[in-house]
Amino acid sequence: AALQKLRGTSDLSAELEEMLAEQAAVKGQRAKNPWELFQNAALRWQLVSIVVLSSAMQLCGNDSMYFYAAYVFQEAGIPEDKIPYVVIGTGSCELITSVTCNMIIDYAGRRPLLLGGYVFMAGWAIVFMVALSQQTQISWMPYLSMACIFAYILSFGIGPAGVTGVLPTEVFDQMSRPAAYMICGSLLWFNLFLVGTAFPFIVKSLAHFCYIPFLVVCVCTALYIWFFLPETKGKSFLEISEEFRKRNFKAKSRGGFYKGPEEIKTTTL
Repeated sequence: AALQKLRGTSDLSAELEEMLAEQAAVKGQRAKNPWELFQNAALRWQLVSIVVLSSAMQLCGNDSMYFYAAYVFQEAGIPEDKIPYVVIGTGSCELITSVTCNMIIDYAGRRPLLLGGYVFMAGWAIVFMVALSQQTQISWMPYLSMACIFAYILSFGIGPAGVTGVLPTEVFDQMSRPAAYMICGSLLWFNLFLVGTAFPFIVKSLAHFCYIPFLVVCVCTALYIWFFLPETKGKSFLEISEEFRKRNFKAKSRGGFYKGPEEIKTTTL
């Protein structure tokens, strides 16, 4: 009844079947603690994926864009008393794109949105650094800097901001999800503190090229998504789990310890 109200339809047979299959797969297990995820070889790549993506959420430099916003808008000629409202506008862009992402995620897929978001952010970071370095020499550069701020935030909202939060639900089973979300939340807050503490020193050291560390994070994250993160769109949890299982036990296969899909499935379940 709760699902019918949530989905707005009475045809829930496929979803209920998937939920019951997942429940049967973890029957007899207890909820895992966060440190147990690090010790479980069968969850290695799932854990690496959420660690990489949760860390990149803060280390990509999106929040640092707000640090430069007031300065860039002032250089663009926006009246000082109007700048706070424009800064609020940048935050509204992030909110709108995050909501839009949740509306299109089932059509576009998780992987393309994440990959596209980080690739575009890397591109805009390069343009932003060039614009900042030329802002006092070329009259229209402040406007390009302002466009880069909006574009960077929009790229973040349409991809990483909207997709990263749903991945632990799709790549971890019912017994591991609470611990996975605890790890994600801890990483988000730790890295936010790290960026907030380090960014003034980065600006002091690199000046207009302070976005080089964030550019590196965006590029490395995009490469990880391209090579290692499977698409979860339209797949059941068991199908997603099987893809990760093959990757998790690939190293053992090379060393002669691979048990085969059926034996691994039996042992794990």
